[in-house]
Amino acid sequence: MSTWDEPLRKGPLGGRTAKALADKLDLHTLGDLLRYYPRRYDRRGELTDLALLREGEDVTVQAKVLDARRRTIPARQGRRRMDMMEATVTDGTARLHLTFFNRGSHHQNTLVPGRLAMFSGRVSTFKGRRQLDHPEYVLLDDDGLEGEAARAYANELIPVYPAVKGLDSATIARSVGVALDYSVDIPDPLPPELRADQGLLGVHGALRRIHRPAEWAEVGTARRRLKWDEAFVLQLALAQRRRQAGELPATPRPGADGCLLDAFDSQLPFTLTEGQSEVGDRLAERLDATHPMHCLLQGDVGAGKTLVALRAMLRVVDSGGQAVMLAPTEVLAQQHHRSISAMLGALGRAGQLDGAENATRIALLTGSMNTAARREALLEAASGRAGIVVGTHALLQEHVSFADLGLVVVDEQHRFGVEQRDALREKARNGRPHVLVMTATPIPRTVAMTVYGDLDVVSLTQLPAGRAPIATHIVPTSEKPHFLARAWERIREEVGQGRQAFVVCPRIGDGTEGSGGGEAGDEVDAPPEEAPPGARPPLAVLEVLARLKEGPLADVRVEALHGRMAPDDKEAVMRRLSSGRTDVVVSTTVIEVGVDVPNATVMAVMDADRFGISQLHQLRGRVGRGSLPGLCLLVTESEEGTPARERLAAVASTTDGFELSRADLEMRREGDVLGDAQSGARSSLRMLTLVRDEELIGRAREEATRLVARDPELKGHPPLADALAALLPEERAEYLDKT
Repeated sequence: MSTWDEPLRKGPLGGRTAKALADKLDLHTLGDLLRYYPRRYDRRGELTDLALLREGEDVTVQAKVLDARRRTIPARQGRRRMDMMEATVTDGTARLHLTFFNRGSHHQNTLVPGRLAMFSGRVSTFKGRRQLDHPEYVLLDDDGLEGEAARAYANELIPVYPAVKGLDSATIARSVGVALDYSVDIPDPLPPELRADQGLLGVHGALRRIHRPAEWAEVGTARRRLKWDEAFVLQLALAQRRRQAGELPATPRPGADGCLLDAFDSQLPFTLTEGQSEVGDRLAERLDATHPMHCLLQGDVGAGKTLVALRAMLRVVDSGGQAVMLAPTEVLAQQHHRSISAMLGALGRAGQLDGAENATRIALLTGSMNTAARREALLEAASGRAGIVVGTHALLQEHVSFADLGLVVVDEQHRFGVEQRDALREKARNGRPHVLVMTATPIPRTVAMTVYGDLDVVSLTQLPAGRAPIATHIVPTSEKPHFLARAWERIREEVGQGRQAFVVCPRIGDGTEGSGGGEAGDEVDAPPEEAPPGARPPLAVLEVLARLKEGPLADVRVEALHGRMAPDDKEAVMRRLSSGRTDVVVSTTVIEVGVDVPNATVMAVMDADRFGISQLHQLRGRVGRGSLPGLCLLVTESEEGTPARERLAAVASTTDGFELSRADLEMRREGDVLGDAQSGARSSLRMLTLVRDEELIGRAREEATRLVARDPELKGHPPLADALAALLPEERAEYLDKT
């Protein structure tokens, strides 16, 4: 019996072909090849009389060879000598010329005068003659094909595969054909009852239809079945992880009446939104469980995620434990420390003269702290005096310890490697800590089910009352150069009214193309798609700063902020900005998340086409955070109608992060939901599309949950267990375990 993991080099293909597939396309097994799906399907073209041919049409003609001749095209500068064959064919009404480059002897031996054949290709004109260049052809008997048979040949769907140099689509198609014939007994991973309930094809029938469809309807039924394979097996992996997580031990954190959380809530100068209250109740319920909470808290810019996370941390502190907030950059860690300290006030100053009776302490630990400050922070964490510890990657070091780590809050999960997150989680002494992941990038439901399917996803969709609107406009400098001058005028107008501004650039500059040693995630260096040849480098902070100081903002207090600056210098810039001593900060994306300057009302994003949708949305969220309306100007040289301008138009059209996240997903590949972006392997989603297949993914999740509840180890479903093992080899399973 054939198996999915059978090596191609041991199967039906020749060793040379198997090696080419492995080296050039990373296809090593029978399953790899069978799941290398066509990119599209071509037709040979309408069956046409020669007298009716039109230039540019894809046609199929039935004609007889009149003559065939070979000639050699001499070598020229930059081009090798070429062998060429020309033939003339007729259907009795007109003539058509055929040209073949290379393998001329093969075609001349086949297309002999008097031979009847079907020829398919695109009509072109050369020196006034209609011709087909290198057409496909099938030799016919003298009687030829008549009526339906000829039309069927002309209309047959021809699979076109993603090809690479040295391995063309036709060679791949032949290899797939051999594999299809060889794999007729390959086991079907989906249980028979599931196939019957969902009306799905058997796996071999689906593979034959996707690779060799007789009509378009067959492609549709095959796609539906193969999408189920991808969705169901992945949801099985996530269902198993949810079940396993529910069996791990954790210390319940029920809180206590009349302690920190109650005191904090009573001093809030505003009322929690309905969404904040609901999410807080859900987190409280999960923190009170005997197994660890694994929760993803998503919310749009300004929805109050930090407040919700702080209330969860206070609940843990009230239960006798400690909470850690892990931030990706020092700027963001310092911002969180300042904002949490400000929100708690006397409740965060235990042991100080003005500290409240039931207060805790808030420690900050970053890599740039001096020895004395670091030693003090380490002592507060290890002794338990600090109920809340905020920090960067410095928290992950071996010598950092905690008295009773109960909750880990991770801000912007995608900024950390899985090993880093796992290292912090291992510092808990009493079972596994509860984990709360915060993201300011709203996630569509299908992505949440697929990428974060093992997490309990909670969403904040309401914005607090009083938040000002943000207007976003595109500044197309190629079409309307004067718009840029007006942008600088708007910034001057805002500064003149006592307000502040950000100018964001894709890179730092000073001869450095990347972040130049800044913290991970501080800078973005590459556009979402390849820049055209000869395009200028993206604008840089240091270059733009110099131009603004010498030109349109010469009499304005302007400073730079980027990841290569010393931490103390970055902190000093932020303090001056917050206190109003700086008017404009020219920055990289180091300000993307967490930076809170309520008086900042305008932002200009230079070379905005160099950023993705979600990143632009996050950047825009740095203005309009107070009661004053915000303005975001997306400066670009990209032309109207290009993908880059479509992205900018999407951002300008709405401030709804959930709507933008869906648009973002529609405009780009989903990528690999199992972390292949980090491991370098191929995507595990070949057929499934997260935006369009929402209903299918939801049903697959329900079916997978039911099956795992009945058979957690899949002992009664060996083919399904094998498919899961193929999707999740040991290193990828380890990746998921740490995520």
